[in-house]
Amino acid sequence: MSLYFTSCSSPKNIAYFKDIPDSVKKTAIDQAAFTTPPIQPDDILQVSIQTLDPSATALLNQQNTATWPIDGNPLGAGNSPSSPGSSISGYLVDKDGYVVLPLIGKVFVKGKTTDMVRDEVRAKAAEYYKDPVVNVRFVNFKITVLGEVTKPSSYVMPNEKVTLLDALGMAGDLTIYGRRENILLIRDAGAKKEFIRFNINDSKMFTSPYFYLRQGDVIYVEPNKTKVASTDVAKTRNFTIAVSLLSLLVVLATRIKL
Repeated sequence: MSLYFTSCSSPKNIAYFKDIPDSVKKTAIDQAAFTTPPIQPDDILQVSIQTLDPSATALLNQQNTATWPIDGNPLGAGNSPSSPGSSISGYLVDKDGYVVLPLIGKVFVKGKTTDMVRDEVRAKAAEYYKDPVVNVRFVNFKITVLGEVTKPSSYVMPNEKVTLLDALGMAGDLTIYGRRENILLIRDAGAKKEFIRFNINDSKMFTSPYFYLRQGDVIYVEPNKTKVASTDVAKTRNFTIAVSLLSLLVVLATRIKL
């Protein structure tokens, strides 16, 4: 009975950013500065070069095809899952940090931003073509959201400026059982893993340097005590029913023998 009543209690921390008064019309909060994420080995880049010559443009944009075994839309929509092992167009960054482009050749990209690579590729393409237009973007900017969200999965973001709230929104928001005050962010940091906690009941999360996500980040939303208690109640109820049925069978068997 104690577990039953506990499971029916309503969570206290449901609303986001509870520290912002609801009586004010406008509140300004300083936000962490956005830094463009660096390119890492195994990233997949889309590099497009446009020139005045259509045939040259077609040659320069013959992108390699890389196989990417994740559950997410390779085009960046993030909500139309594709089968594992999908083939996507792009240039794979090798273990040494290089990509190989048609005519341009090998370009070292590790640790650089897409803007830096764009300027470098444009300068090399300008040696062969007049006023080339170059665009560079991530194809595999993948964020994984797990735990108490509506649609836990891996999502490919359409751009590089992605916040924690963007990722939670793509996952359908937290369920009523998700812990708002203890969201975990897991990030690769070379040979180490970084673990960062967020409290989205507190507007200070906007000032965190980890508010903007990077490719490969994992977000985990823990279940609250209500969800845990409700799970225990279901197990206890099923056990009680099983014991009751067994007792009934024993009584019936005893009566039949008599």
